[in-house]
Amino acid sequence: MPRAILSVYDKTGIVEFATGLVELGYDLISTGGTFHTLASAGLPVTQVSDVTGSPEILDGRVKTLHPAIHGGLLARRDVPDHLQQLAAHDITPIDMLVSNLYPFEATVQNPELGQADIVEQIDIGGPAMLRAASKNFNSVIVVTDPADYPTALERLQASGNTVEWRRALAAKAFGHVSTYDSLVAAFLRQGTEQFPEELSIGLRLAKTPKYGENSHQKAAAYTRLRAGSPAPGILQAEQLKGDELSFNNYLDADAAWQAAQLFEDPTACVVKHTVPCGLAVRDTLSEAYQAAFDGDPVSAFGGIVALNRTVDLDTAKLLRKIKLDIVIAPGYDEDALALVMKKKGTRILTLPNREGEQIEELDIRPISGGVLVQEPDIHAEDQSAWKVVTEKQPTAEQLADFAFAWRAIPLVKSNAIVYVKDQAIIGLGAGQPNRLESVALASRKAGDRAQGAIMASDAFFPFADGIERAIDAGITAVIQPGGSVNDDEVIASANAAGIAMVFTGRRHFRH
Repeated sequence: MPRAILSVYDKTGIVEFATGLVELGYDLISTGGTFHTLASAGLPVTQVSDVTGSPEILDGRVKTLHPAIHGGLLARRDVPDHLQQLAAHDITPIDMLVSNLYPFEATVQNPELGQADIVEQIDIGGPAMLRAASKNFNSVIVVTDPADYPTALERLQASGNTVEWRRALAAKAFGHVSTYDSLVAAFLRQGTEQFPEELSIGLRLAKTPKYGENSHQKAAAYTRLRAGSPAPGILQAEQLKGDELSFNNYLDADAAWQAAQLFEDPTACVVKHTVPCGLAVRDTLSEAYQAAFDGDPVSAFGGIVALNRTVDLDTAKLLRKIKLDIVIAPGYDEDALALVMKKKGTRILTLPNREGEQIEELDIRPISGGVLVQEPDIHAEDQSAWKVVTEKQPTAEQLADFAFAWRAIPLVKSNAIVYVKDQAIIGLGAGQPNRLESVALASRKAGDRAQGAIMASDAFFPFADGIERAIDAGITAVIQPGGSVNDDEVIASANAAGIAMVFTGRRHFRH
């Protein structure tokens, strides 16, 4: 009789799958909770301890780590000496392993577990069996995903047990173990080195967009798993209406949502091609949305809107006035939801606000042959370190706009220039090869609204021409990092125009 070991954390469909294996003539072996599940269902199943002749020891740390198990999984059927050794040691080959590991991230997130308890939850026997069975895929079937149970039964019933299929299952199993191990490593690494010699990151498939940035590109969206507090993000959003999000939709929706999460007061952000073309803070959500929309009404058409408050009817009425690709908010009043659900072609999403400080996810950028990894640019600014470098002192209103602009500037592609008035973006220039061009774009976008506004720059001005261009547009105060060899020239131009300027000492490039 062929033999199968079943030892699973996720017991979805395991009774039905085991029943199918019995009908195909399999002899079932199992452990712990899986054994009790199968036995309770009336299935003939043998305890692992009866196969090994050894009881579980060390509080369950050792139960499957035995030659009767690993020899049965690892023996090559095409090597006579392997089979002779099995016979000599009274070991029967094992033809299938059905196993999956409990999600370690859930263990770490359990507030009732201390470090010693978490360490006890690190699985040893499960990954060892999975690796053994996967290594011997030429002879052994290894199934980790309950979604694969029906296909496995169909293949076994129809002589579809091919080496190509077993190899694919083995690859999936190694991926399952690798992800598990990456979470354990991250947990053990907490509080130590941030950039270790070897870095593995656990990812789990979450969505499959129809295609990538362009129709000829394939794409997938993965959740980044954490050995700590869960990191809420756009992949956890609940979609209430509309077509499935595309690759570009995910990028834009994430940019908009993260921008709206930067502020505690009612905030609205309008994004187009990952650029926050509109961003505003106001006393009410409807006022915030209107101010964000007014930042760039042309670009807002077909854009993505994120809000950090429950959408009320007044805001919903404004959202109805223009074509939008996506609206995302932490919630919707009943009458507001009824209204926005009528918007044709608009995807309606809900996602709770990210409470407290932003979670420090590593910023990972692909390059040819590898990746670059850095800390995210999310650290709060120490405004006490800001230095007024001009004769003119900024007003209280300008300081408030400085604080708003300096939170928004890391969201904009460098060379980033942002014009702000009354805590709302009124013009920006982004992604240009020189700062002067970005100033020109921001000035053109803002138009007459630049009169009396402030300007934020993500990096220093190498020459005075950028400041002078902004002054000509109507800017009356500037916030920038400083640090140019020509700072004195830039400061002199600001003093000559009678505007205020602050140096922060920290730049915010976003390539």
